[in-house]
Amino acid sequence: MSTRSIRRSDDGADSADGSPELTAVQAALAAEHAAVYGYGVLGGRLDGKQGAEARSAHGAHRARRDALARTARDLGGRPVASNAAYALPFAVPDGPAAVRLAAVLEDRVAGAYADLVRATEGARRKDAAGALREAAVRSTRWRGGNVAFPGLAERAAGADPAATGPVEAAGADGTR
Repeated sequence: MSTRSIRRSDDGADSADGSPELTAVQAALAAEHAAVYGYGVLGGRLDGKQGAEARSAHGAHRARRDALARTARDLGGRPVASNAAYALPFAVPDGPAAVRLAAVLEDRVAGAYADLVRATEGARRKDAAGALREAAVRSTRWRGGNVAFPGLAERAAGADPAATGPVEAAGADGTR
């Protein structure tokens, strides 16, 4: 299952032209949509310094989301839309679960940006690398430790790549 999808426009045309760059931009945009949703869920369960960090991360993801939507349009695509709701990887009843969710969200966003780094060049690659770095730093803060290859779950020793897949739309069956 993946948030990477090609949405159909009202006239039935694909929103992606098949270019690897636009496909990666759309995947990163989908990951940012999921992160914005996830931070909306977890933010209410954190207060103090962690609450402030969650609000800051939420704002950063909203800004990245908006920039990626503009990039998708610049590349001739129709930006992938946000889903109405997303299925979280686990219940988030309290602060400790909210912190775990924040780390998972950042890991997943980092993965999408790692793909975007591979698919782009020049200024877009630099921006994607910066976003990957920011997600890795936030993940490390939330987790209290880091991973060897942020955004590359398959490289982490003993990692289950399926366990770090993207947050899915609620009720999605993988055929979006």
